[in-house]
Amino acid sequence: MAVPTRNFRRSLLRLSTALGAVVLATLGVTGLAHAAGTVYAALGDSYSSGVGAGSYGSSGSCYRSSKAYPQLWANAHSGTSFTFLACSGAKTGDVISQANSIPASATLVTVTVGGNDAGFSDVITTCTLGSDSDCVNRVDTAKTYVNNTLPALLTNTYNAIKAKAPGARLVVLSYPRFYTVPGSCWVGLSDTKRTAINSGADALASVIQSRAGSAGATFVDVRPSFVGHNICSSAGDYLHSLTWPVIESYHPTVAGQSGGYYAPLQAAIG
Repeated sequence: MAVPTRNFRRSLLRLSTALGAVVLATLGVTGLAHAAGTVYAALGDSYSSGVGAGSYGSSGSCYRSSKAYPQLWANAHSGTSFTFLACSGAKTGDVISQANSIPASATLVTVTVGGNDAGFSDVITTCTLGSDSDCVNRVDTAKTYVNNTLPALLTNTYNAIKAKAPGARLVVLSYPRFYTVPGSCWVGLSDTKRTAINSGADALASVIQSRAGSAGATFVDVRPSFVGHNICSSAGDYLHSLTWPVIESYHPTVAGQSGGYYAPLQAAIG
């Protein structure tokens, strides 16, 4: 029996390797792509930076939390290269500026934006200090802005992100409803005010979903995840009410970032 030559053995090895690659591709296994990991950039405002969840490290006034949903997602997906750009107080123009720092090789971008443009902070202040009619009127003003002015701003923002990261999947997340109405709260805002604030969140979600869809982005609606966990609910552990420090008021808690934001994001994109 002839002994195989070295060249013959090398040929067999190459053939075996090629066949193995074909089998893996047929099964949908992409080992090389998986090994490379996701290049992920998180943009947006305080709901993405993690205000309310604590553990802000050295992020200064951006209040980037190690317990925010973008960091949770990066931690859970081995090999991820993560760029955390979200910053408290960001409006659409600020997110466009954030987009300039997206890595050119980005494969995933997430964002929350629009609440600050619509005057969320002023709505809460008016509803806290003013009458029921003051609150309803201020929310109606915000909804008019959301429906008439915000759509173009969102479109510009999403287009700017896509221009900076043409190869990335863009995922746009909504904001939660804040209250269960009627709920378990016996003090604080009236149900009229709570209902008005919730209607503002719904109007914002509707416009964000529409603009995200037009931009070819994936929309993740977090409102269902907060049901039963928002303010005045039986659990009430996903959102701060009026709290100290004040900046954390009406923002997701640690549990809210995990269960309210990370969970639906994970369900939507894996």
